[in-house]
Amino acid sequence: MHRITLIPGDGIGPEVTQSARDVVTASGAAIAWEVVSAGMLTGKEQGTPLPASVFESIARTRLALKGPTQTPFGDAYPVPVGDRMYPSVAIALRKELKLFVNVRPARNYPGIQSRFENVDLVIFRENSEDLYVARERMVDADTAEAVKVITRQASERVAHFAFYYMRKTGRRKLSVIHKSNVLKLTDGLFLKTAQEVARGYPEFEVNQRVVDALCMELVIKPEEFDCLLLPNLYGDIVSDLAAGLVGGLGVAPGANIGTECAMFESVHGSAPDIAGKDIANPMAIILSAVMMLRYIGENVAADRIERALMAVLSDGKHVTTDLGGNAGTRRMTAAIIEKLKA
Repeated sequence: MHRITLIPGDGIGPEVTQSARDVVTASGAAIAWEVVSAGMLTGKEQGTPLPASVFESIARTRLALKGPTQTPFGDAYPVPVGDRMYPSVAIALRKELKLFVNVRPARNYPGIQSRFENVDLVIFRENSEDLYVARERMVDADTAEAVKVITRQASERVAHFAFYYMRKTGRRKLSVIHKSNVLKLTDGLFLKTAQEVARGYPEFEVNQRVVDALCMELVIKPEEFDCLLLPNLYGDIVSDLAAGLVGGLGVAPGANIGTECAMFESVHGSAPDIAGKDIANPMAIILSAVMMLRYIGENVAADRIERALMAVLSDGKHVTTDLGGNAGTRRMTAAIIEKLKA
Protein backbone atom coordinates (compact mmCIF):
# COMPACT_ATOMS: atom_id res chain seq x y z
CA MET A 1 0.00 0.00 0.00
CA HIS A 2 1.43 3.35 -1.08
CA ARG A 3 0.49 6.35 1.06
CA ILE A 4 0.21 9.58 -0.92
CA THR A 5 -0.31 13.14 0.27
CA LEU A 6 -3.16 14.80 -1.65
CA ILE A 7 -3.23 18.62 -1.79
CA PRO A 8 -6.54 19.68 -3.41
CA GLY A 9 -5.52 23.35 -3.74
CA ASP A 10 -7.66 26.32 -4.77
CA GLY A 11 -10.34 27.06 -7.36
CA ILE A 12 -10.97 24.01 -9.52
CA GLY A 13 -8.32 22.09 -7.59
CA PRO A 14 -10.69 20.16 -5.30
CA GLU A 15 -12.83 19.10 -8.30
CA VAL A 16 -10.02 17.86 -10.54
CA THR A 17 -8.03 16.20 -7.75
CA GLN A 18 -11.20 14.34 -6.75
CA SER A 19 -11.43 13.13 -10.34
CA ALA A 20 -7.84 11.90 -10.24
CA ARG A 21 -8.43 10.22 -6.90
CA ASP A 22 -11.54 8.44 -8.18
CA VAL A 23 -9.77 7.26 -11.34
CA VAL A 24 -6.71 6.01 -9.44
CA THR A 25 -8.97 4.12 -7.02
CA ALA A 26 -10.89 2.55 -9.92
CA SER A 27 -7.62 1.41 -11.51
CA GLY A 28 -6.94 -0.95 -8.64
CA ALA A 29 -3.70 0.73 -7.56
CA ALA A 30 -2.82 0.11 -3.92
CA ILE A 31 -3.14 3.72 -2.72
CA ALA A 32 -4.07 5.30 0.61
CA TRP A 33 -4.56 9.08 0.61
CA GLU A 34 -3.63 11.67 3.22
CA VAL A 35 -5.55 14.85 2.41
CA VAL A 36 -3.98 18.15 3.56
CA SER A 37 -4.78 21.78 2.75
CA ALA A 38 -2.62 24.45 1.15
CA GLY A 39 -3.29 27.56 -0.91
CA MET A 40 -5.00 30.92 -0.73
CA LEU A 41 -8.15 29.70 1.02
CA THR A 42 -6.01 27.82 3.54
CA GLY A 43 -4.08 31.03 4.16
CA LYS A 44 -7.30 32.86 4.99
CA GLU A 45 -8.53 30.07 7.25
CA GLN A 46 -5.29 29.08 8.99
CA GLY A 47 -3.14 32.18 8.75
CA THR A 48 -0.61 30.57 6.41
CA PRO A 49 -1.06 29.22 2.86
CA LEU A 50 1.36 26.38 3.58
CA PRO A 51 0.80 24.88 7.05
CA ALA A 52 3.28 22.58 8.75
CA SER A 53 0.79 19.73 8.32
CA VAL A 54 1.65 19.59 4.61
CA PHE A 55 5.32 18.97 5.29
CA GLU A 56 4.51 16.54 8.09
CA SER A 57 2.39 14.47 5.72
CA ILE A 58 4.97 14.47 2.91
CA ALA A 59 7.66 13.50 5.41
CA ARG A 60 5.61 10.35 6.02
CA THR A 61 4.54 9.56 2.47
CA ARG A 62 7.45 10.89 0.38
CA LEU A 63 4.86 11.42 -2.37
CA ALA A 64 2.35 14.15 -3.15
CA LEU A 65 -0.31 14.79 -5.77
CA LYS A 66 -1.03 18.52 -5.86
CA GLY A 67 -3.86 20.49 -7.36
CA PRO A 68 -3.41 24.09 -8.53
CA THR A 69 -2.91 26.75 -5.86
CA GLN A 70 -3.75 30.38 -6.48
CA THR A 71 -0.95 32.96 -6.48
CA PRO A 72 -1.89 36.60 -7.09
CA PHE A 73 0.61 38.77 -8.93
CA GLY A 74 2.71 41.27 -7.02
CA ASP A 75 4.02 41.12 -3.50
CA ALA A 76 0.77 40.73 -1.56
CA TYR A 77 1.00 36.99 -1.05
CA PRO A 78 4.34 35.82 0.30
CA VAL A 79 4.49 32.24 1.54
CA PRO A 80 6.41 31.92 4.82
CA VAL A 81 8.19 28.67 5.71
CA GLY A 82 10.21 29.12 8.89
CA ASP A 83 12.32 32.23 8.40
CA ARG A 84 12.13 32.04 4.59
CA MET A 85 9.63 33.67 2.25
CA TYR A 86 8.58 32.31 -1.12
CA PRO A 87 6.50 33.86 -3.92
CA SER A 88 4.12 30.90 -4.21
CA VAL A 89 3.08 27.64 -2.59
CA ALA A 90 4.39 25.63 -5.54
CA ILE A 91 7.84 27.23 -5.39
CA ALA A 92 7.94 26.87 -1.60
CA LEU A 93 7.24 23.14 -1.86
CA ARG A 94 9.82 22.62 -4.60
CA LYS A 95 12.49 24.48 -2.65
CA GLU A 96 11.77 23.11 0.82
CA LEU A 97 11.46 19.52 -0.43
CA LYS A 98 14.56 19.89 -2.62
CA LEU A 99 12.72 18.80 -5.76
CA PHE A 100 15.58 19.55 -8.13
CA VAL A 101 14.03 18.59 -11.48
CA ASN A 102 10.72 19.38 -13.12
CA VAL A 103 9.63 16.81 -15.72
CA ARG A 104 7.03 17.93 -18.28
CA PRO A 105 5.90 15.61 -21.09
CA ALA A 106 4.16 17.16 -24.10
CA ARG A 107 2.60 14.87 -26.69
CA ASN A 108 -0.33 14.70 -29.05
CA TYR A 109 -3.43 12.93 -27.78
CA PRO A 110 -6.23 11.38 -29.86
CA GLY A 111 -9.22 13.61 -30.42
CA ILE A 112 -7.46 16.80 -29.28
CA GLN A 113 -6.95 19.33 -32.04
CA SER A 114 -3.59 21.05 -32.31
CA ARG A 115 -1.53 22.69 -35.00
CA PHE A 116 1.01 19.87 -35.04
CA GLU A 117 1.14 16.09 -35.28
CA ASN A 118 3.67 13.55 -34.00
CA VAL A 119 4.82 15.74 -31.11
CA ASP A 120 6.29 13.65 -28.29
CA LEU A 121 8.58 15.67 -26.03
CA VAL A 122 9.91 15.35 -22.50
CA ILE A 123 11.26 18.52 -20.92
CA PHE A 124 13.70 18.44 -18.00
CA ARG A 125 13.81 21.76 -16.17
CA GLU A 126 16.45 22.35 -13.52
CA ASN A 127 14.33 23.36 -10.55
CA SER A 128 16.60 24.75 -7.84
CA GLU A 129 18.52 27.76 -9.07
CA ASP A 130 18.92 30.24 -11.97
CA LEU A 131 16.91 33.46 -11.49
CA TYR A 132 14.50 31.51 -9.28
CA VAL A 133 16.85 31.86 -6.31
CA ALA A 134 14.81 35.10 -5.97
CA ARG A 135 17.73 37.34 -5.04
CA GLU A 136 16.30 40.63 -6.16
CA ARG A 137 16.86 44.15 -4.93
CA MET A 138 16.13 47.74 -5.78
CA VAL A 139 19.42 49.43 -6.62
CA ASP A 140 17.68 52.79 -6.53
CA ALA A 141 14.17 54.08 -7.18
CA ASP A 142 14.54 53.47 -10.92
CA THR A 143 16.65 50.32 -11.09
CA ALA A 144 16.00 46.75 -10.00
CA GLU A 145 18.36 43.81 -10.34
CA ALA A 146 18.16 40.04 -9.96
CA VAL A 147 20.95 37.49 -9.48
CA LYS A 148 21.21 34.45 -11.78
CA VAL A 149 22.90 31.46 -10.15
CA ILE A 150 24.12 28.37 -12.03
CA THR A 151 26.25 25.77 -10.26
CA ARG A 152 28.14 22.78 -11.55
CA GLN A 153 26.59 20.52 -8.89
CA ALA A 154 22.97 21.33 -9.81
CA SER A 155 23.71 21.15 -13.53
CA GLU A 156 25.36 17.75 -13.16
CA ARG A 157 22.51 16.44 -11.05
CA VAL A 158 19.78 17.39 -13.50
CA ALA A 159 21.79 16.13 -16.49
CA HIS A 160 22.33 12.73 -14.85
CA PHE A 161 18.61 12.57 -14.07
CA ALA A 162 17.72 13.31 -17.70
CA PHE A 163 19.89 10.49 -18.98
CA TYR A 164 18.60 8.11 -16.30
CA TYR A 165 15.00 8.92 -17.29
CA MET A 166 15.78 8.53 -20.98
CA ARG A 167 17.45 5.18 -20.43
CA LYS A 168 14.49 3.97 -18.37
CA THR A 169 11.86 5.10 -20.88
CA GLY A 170 13.60 4.33 -24.18
CA ARG A 171 14.28 7.91 -25.26
CA ARG A 172 17.22 8.49 -27.59
CA LYS A 173 18.05 12.17 -28.13
CA LEU A 174 18.72 15.09 -25.76
CA SER A 175 18.96 18.76 -26.70
CA VAL A 176 20.72 21.00 -24.15
CA ILE A 177 19.21 24.47 -24.18
CA HIS A 178 21.14 27.63 -23.22
CA LYS A 179 21.98 31.23 -24.06
CA SER A 180 25.73 30.95 -23.66
CA ASN A 181 26.40 33.16 -26.67
CA VAL A 182 25.45 36.05 -24.34
CA LEU A 183 25.51 34.60 -20.81
CA LYS A 184 28.91 33.03 -21.25
CA LEU A 185 29.63 32.23 -17.60
CA THR A 186 26.25 31.06 -16.25
CA ASP A 187 24.66 29.42 -19.27
CA GLY A 188 28.13 28.53 -20.45
CA LEU A 189 28.66 26.50 -17.27
CA PHE A 190 25.28 24.78 -17.68
CA LEU A 191 26.05 23.78 -21.28
CA LYS A 192 29.63 22.68 -20.57
CA THR A 193 28.58 20.62 -17.55
CA ALA A 194 25.76 18.88 -19.44
CA GLN A 195 28.14 18.05 -22.28
CA GLU A 196 30.68 16.61 -19.81
CA VAL A 197 27.99 14.44 -18.20
CA ALA A 198 26.86 13.29 -21.65
CA ARG A 199 30.23 11.63 -22.26
CA GLY A 200 29.23 9.02 -19.70
CA TYR A 201 26.13 8.13 -21.74
CA PRO A 202 27.48 7.40 -25.23
CA GLU A 203 24.32 5.57 -26.33
CA PHE A 204 22.42 8.86 -26.58
CA GLU A 205 22.54 11.52 -29.28
CA VAL A 206 23.22 14.90 -27.66
CA ASN A 207 23.04 18.30 -29.31
CA GLN A 208 22.61 21.90 -28.15
CA ARG A 209 20.37 24.82 -29.05
CA VAL A 210 20.34 28.49 -28.16
CA VAL A 211 16.99 29.05 -26.45
CA ASP A 212 15.59 31.62 -28.89
CA ALA A 213 16.48 29.43 -31.86
CA LEU A 214 14.85 26.48 -30.09
CA CYS A 215 11.59 28.41 -29.71
CA MET A 216 11.55 29.16 -33.41
CA GLU A 217 12.21 25.50 -34.29
CA LEU A 218 9.57 24.24 -31.87
CA VAL A 219 6.85 26.19 -33.64
CA ILE A 220 8.05 25.02 -37.07
CA LYS A 221 9.08 21.37 -36.60
CA PRO A 222 8.50 20.18 -33.02
CA GLU A 223 8.34 16.56 -34.12
CA GLU A 224 12.12 16.59 -34.64
CA PHE A 225 12.82 16.97 -30.90
CA ASP A 226 12.81 14.22 -28.30
CA CYS A 227 14.05 15.45 -24.89
CA LEU A 228 15.06 18.95 -23.81
CA LEU A 229 17.30 19.89 -20.85
CA LEU A 230 17.04 23.50 -19.70
CA PRO A 231 17.96 25.83 -16.84
CA ASN A 232 15.10 26.92 -14.63
CA LEU A 233 13.79 30.06 -16.34
CA TYR A 234 13.98 28.74 -19.90
CA GLY A 235 12.44 25.48 -18.74
CA ASP A 236 9.49 27.32 -17.22
CA ILE A 237 8.82 29.21 -20.46
CA VAL A 238 9.51 26.43 -22.96
CA SER A 239 7.46 23.82 -21.10
CA ASP A 240 4.38 26.03 -21.43
CA LEU A 241 5.21 26.67 -25.07
CA ALA A 242 5.41 22.91 -25.61
CA ALA A 243 2.02 22.45 -23.97
CA GLY A 244 0.64 24.92 -26.49
CA LEU A 245 1.90 22.71 -29.30
CA VAL A 246 -0.37 19.84 -28.23
CA GLY A 247 -3.54 21.48 -26.94
CA GLY A 248 -2.69 23.72 -23.99
CA LEU A 249 -2.08 23.49 -20.26
CA GLY A 250 -5.26 21.50 -19.79
CA VAL A 251 -3.51 18.43 -21.23
CA ALA A 252 -0.09 19.00 -19.61
CA PRO A 253 1.00 16.83 -16.67
CA GLY A 254 4.02 17.54 -14.52
CA ALA A 255 6.33 16.10 -11.88
CA ASN A 256 8.82 17.63 -9.47
CA ILE A 257 11.34 15.07 -8.28
CA GLY A 258 14.08 15.07 -5.67
CA THR A 259 16.29 12.50 -4.02
CA GLU A 260 13.96 12.02 -1.03
CA CYS A 261 10.46 12.68 -2.36
CA ALA A 262 8.41 13.68 -5.39
CA MET A 263 5.39 15.87 -6.09
CA PHE A 264 3.13 15.45 -9.11
CA GLU A 265 0.89 18.29 -10.25
CA SER A 266 -1.09 19.69 -13.12
CA VAL A 267 0.54 22.87 -14.35
CA HIS A 268 -2.55 24.89 -15.21
CA GLY A 269 -3.95 27.55 -12.92
CA SER A 270 -6.69 27.35 -10.32
CA ALA A 271 -9.30 29.04 -12.59
CA PRO A 272 -11.40 30.47 -9.74
CA ASP A 273 -13.92 31.87 -12.24
CA ILE A 274 -15.14 28.35 -13.10
CA ALA A 275 -14.67 26.72 -9.70
CA GLY A 276 -17.66 24.67 -8.57
CA LYS A 277 -19.33 24.73 -12.00
CA ASP A 278 -18.45 21.14 -12.96
CA ILE A 279 -16.82 22.22 -16.23
CA ALA A 280 -13.10 21.92 -15.42
CA ASN A 281 -11.00 19.54 -17.49
CA PRO A 282 -9.43 16.89 -15.18
CA MET A 283 -7.07 15.46 -17.82
CA ALA A 284 -3.84 17.15 -16.69
CA ILE A 285 -4.10 16.03 -13.08
CA ILE A 286 -5.12 12.52 -14.16
CA LEU A 287 -2.04 12.32 -16.40
CA SER A 288 0.06 13.63 -13.50
CA ALA A 289 -1.35 10.80 -11.39
CA VAL A 290 -0.34 8.38 -14.17
CA MET A 291 3.22 9.74 -13.94
CA MET A 292 3.08 9.25 -10.17
CA LEU A 293 1.90 5.65 -10.50
CA ARG A 294 4.76 4.86 -12.87
CA TYR A 295 7.20 6.51 -10.45
CA ILE A 296 6.13 4.13 -7.65
CA GLY A 297 6.05 1.06 -9.87
CA GLU A 298 2.25 0.79 -10.30
CA ASN A 299 2.74 0.38 -14.04
CA VAL A 300 -0.27 -1.84 -14.68
CA ALA A 301 -2.63 0.69 -13.10
CA ALA A 302 -0.90 3.55 -14.95
CA ASP A 303 -1.25 1.80 -18.31
CA ARG A 304 -4.92 1.00 -17.65
CA ILE A 305 -5.72 4.63 -16.81
CA GLU A 306 -3.88 5.94 -19.84
CA ARG A 307 -5.69 3.50 -22.17
CA ALA A 308 -9.06 4.41 -20.65
CA LEU A 309 -8.37 8.14 -21.00
CA MET A 310 -7.22 7.72 -24.61
CA ALA A 311 -10.39 5.77 -25.38
CA VAL A 312 -12.58 8.54 -23.94
CA LEU A 313 -10.64 11.18 -25.89
CA SER A 314 -10.89 9.18 -29.12
CA ASP A 315 -14.61 8.69 -28.65
CA GLY A 316 -15.11 12.40 -27.96
CA LYS A 317 -18.60 11.99 -26.49
CA HIS A 318 -17.79 12.59 -22.84
CA VAL A 319 -15.07 15.23 -22.74
CA THR A 320 -15.18 18.77 -21.37
CA THR A 321 -15.92 21.79 -23.55
CA ASP A 322 -12.27 22.85 -23.88
CA LEU A 323 -11.61 19.45 -25.45
CA GLY A 324 -14.46 19.83 -27.93
CA GLY A 325 -17.24 18.09 -26.00
CA ASN A 326 -20.04 19.12 -23.68
CA ALA A 327 -19.48 16.87 -20.65
CA GLY A 328 -18.80 18.15 -17.18
CA THR A 329 -15.91 17.23 -14.93
CA ARG A 330 -17.84 14.47 -13.19
CA ARG A 331 -19.20 12.99 -16.43
CA MET A 332 -15.79 12.84 -18.06
CA THR A 333 -14.39 11.21 -14.93
CA ALA A 334 -17.22 8.68 -14.92
CA ALA A 335 -16.56 7.87 -18.59
CA ILE A 336 -12.90 7.12 -17.83
CA ILE A 337 -13.92 4.88 -14.93
CA GLU A 338 -16.43 3.09 -17.15
CA LYS A 339 -13.64 2.31 -19.63
CA LEU A 340 -11.51 1.03 -16.75
CA LYS A 341 -14.27 -1.34 -15.71
CA ALA A 342 -15.07 -2.52 -19.23
